[in-house]
Amino acid sequence: MKKKILVVDDSALMRRVLCDIINSDDRFEVTDTARDGSEGFKLVTAHKYDAVVLDVYMPKMTGLEMLKEMQNSRVYANVLMASTATGEGARETIEALDLGAVDFIKKPENVAGARANDFRIHFLNTLHAVTLASPSHMAAAGRHMARTSPARSSTLQRTTTSAVSMTTETRKHLESISNGRIGKTEDISRLVHDIPARMGKKIVAIASSTGGPRALQSVIPKLPKNLRAPVLLVQHMPKGFTKSLAERLTALGEIPVTEAVDGEIIKQGHVYIAQGGFHMNLDYKSGDTYVIRYSDEPTREGVKPCANYMYESLANSRFDEVVCVVMTGMGSDGTAGILNLKKKKNVRVIAQDEETSTVYGMPKAITLAGAVNEVVPLEMIAEHIIKNVGVY
Repeated sequence: MKKKILVVDDSALMRRVLCDIINSDDRFEVTDTARDGSEGFKLVTAHKYDAVVLDVYMPKMTGLEMLKEMQNSRVYANVLMASTATGEGARETIEALDLGAVDFIKKPENVAGARANDFRIHFLNTLHAVTLASPSHMAAAGRHMARTSPARSSTLQRTTTSAVSMTTETRKHLESISNGRIGKTEDISRLVHDIPARMGKKIVAIASSTGGPRALQSVIPKLPKNLRAPVLLVQHMPKGFTKSLAERLTALGEIPVTEAVDGEIIKQGHVYIAQGGFHMNLDYKSGDTYVIRYSDEPTREGVKPCANYMYESLANSRFDEVVCVVMTGMGSDGTAGILNLKKKKNVRVIAQDEETSTVYGMPKAITLAGAVNEVVPLEMIAEHIIKNVGVY
């Protein structure tokens, strides 16, 4: 049976192009269209769809307003946003993901771009991933906005990790997370100074895709600015959107998060997000110094940036241990890179569990490969990272 799709866009021409692309694939069928969010909301209230393709900018009711109305009315659907890469458009896309949209596509600037084969393939693959998302994804987004879900303190005793000697400050920070007290202004007495990460220390490398932007909000803001490791992050996103994601994550927590710059020296207590449209590598420079490098090589695993590049670049680093975190996402990106990395380095792998993953693809792949040390729910990932690397 074909999956039912609703297309909401104020442009009649763009609606027709998107409908033609969707209907050309035997997996999907556009059963309804709408010219604005008001019409779209009435349709999602009355009918059940496997996915909704939703434009951001529309008259009467915008895409964001429709998502808010759905949250307020507890009407849930798997939504794929069609967004622009302008500064404002990127910020509104991140907000849409906060409101429960599963993923987004970068909207072509014209009809010719929409009819290009590269866009068609990417659009259909993304739409397929969105239809596979957990039905509870949008409802969970509403609960996440309404409150910050503190992890239960008992989970600290139940956690199975490698033997890690935790400092007093590490324990204090973990207790703060468990009690729901973690926040941007929390005062932690011993802070990491603005120094490069030292060789022989640990580094954290995170991979995420579909559902990642919102899932990361349950992980990154819980990390302290005195984390005893730098953090590299590959989130599958096109060019123009990763900076807005970094700004959003920084605003929610205390650890600084930036879109990594080529040649930038990495430092402990800092999160570096790979720029959309480029593969991110880590390069040893001299002494204790490592720098970010970008590659414009073709897509790998169908994505760019690709986490496999990041993981493989760590194989010749001087870090004693690499803590790899594989989160929600379609496909298997990260698995090949981690398996290659394990041949040369001491690696600890944390995978998000199936229940809390929007799409259980990437975590499933690394788990089936037998490379995972810990499978944990989303709300506990930050705790496990801190336990493995510690704080100052």
